[in-house]
Amino acid sequence: MRFTLPRDIYYGRGTLETLKTIKGKRAIVVVGGGSMKRFGFLDRVVGYLKEAGMEVQLFENVEPDPSVETVMRGAEAMRAFQPDWIVAMGGGSPIDAAKAMWAFYEYPETTFEQLITPFSFPTLRTKAHFLAIPSTSGTATEVTAFSVITNYQTGVKYPLADFNITPDIAIVDPELAETMPQKLTAHTGMDALTHAIEAYVSTLNSPFTDPLAIKAIQMVFANLPASYEGDKNAREQMHYAQCLAGMAFSNALLGIVHSMAHKTGAAFSTGHIPHGCANAIYLPYVIQYNKKDATALARYADIARSIGLTGADDNALTDALCDKIREFNKKLSIPATLAEFGINEAEFKEKVAKIAELAVGDACTGSNPRAITPAEMEKLLNCTYYGTPVNF
Repeated sequence: MRFTLPRDIYYGRGTLETLKTIKGKRAIVVVGGGSMKRFGFLDRVVGYLKEAGMEVQLFENVEPDPSVETVMRGAEAMRAFQPDWIVAMGGGSPIDAAKAMWAFYEYPETTFEQLITPFSFPTLRTKAHFLAIPSTSGTATEVTAFSVITNYQTGVKYPLADFNITPDIAIVDPELAETMPQKLTAHTGMDALTHAIEAYVSTLNSPFTDPLAIKAIQMVFANLPASYEGDKNAREQMHYAQCLAGMAFSNALLGIVHSMAHKTGAAFSTGHIPHGCANAIYLPYVIQYNKKDATALARYADIARSIGLTGADDNALTDALCDKIREFNKKLSIPATLAEFGINEAEFKEKVAKIAELAVGDACTGSNPRAITPAEMEKLLNCTYYGTPVNF
């Protein structure tokens, strides 16, 4: 077994200034569409890196759900600039993209196909170290061994997985998260909750990941509604909660909520299902499916007890946990089903068998506590579309 985290995590208001102390010659800053620039954080990052004596170059406009093409363009920019630090800031997308760029920067001859196999990366840090600064409170990519890149030609999301791409330094400064719009606060918060719950019941859970997962779950239930309403202290606590959840799932891995979210996110013509929103919709259904496994049931009951829920037995406690998640989704204006989200029924019916097959093949399925076949996955997806009970 192995447990890997960044070498340093700086957290708290104002920790962005830590950048002044980084030792290096050249830093490339990978950033998204503009909110970091609008709110002045990008200028601060560039200023601090220059104070540290570094030459700085920007790679801007990484799109949400970054594409293979963007990754290749970024790697090319890195090969031209030769940075010894890659600084990625923003939501999960620019940080995920920068992780993949890093691999292609150091190994130009490698192919995407070679990297898709989990834990097969070549040894990184031959040219650059990696620093991540999250501005959203959900993906926790600043502390994880994962990156999700989308191939828009095939409509498939590739979760890349390797401890090599765990950042060297994470700066978890809640000031950046205070600028999140309300809907993003809801989706990223439920993403963090899903990470923690899936890590806790994963077949790879351990004494190292359990305390991180449980603490994250308690913090999300205590702070997400207030964070959604704009409370700054709750925002700060959510920023730390998602980071703890990330440390847990980076090492314990995830389950089929994520398999389903990965394979449905870009699958329908009615538009993209935001990752955290998809997780939030699927989570209660997956818990109902997984609870048929006795070990998983006991662990869901642990979670319920840890947040003060009551029930006559483990089954009742697990149902109470599902009710609580549904209640949160309602508070956060997250739909209860895919139908309510607006996915077209005819298109869903036409695509569900193929999506089920792809979801079973997803990298996250292997650590789910209860095995699943494509036929069962299709049934489960139908439940999430129509809102029917999971009783198989």
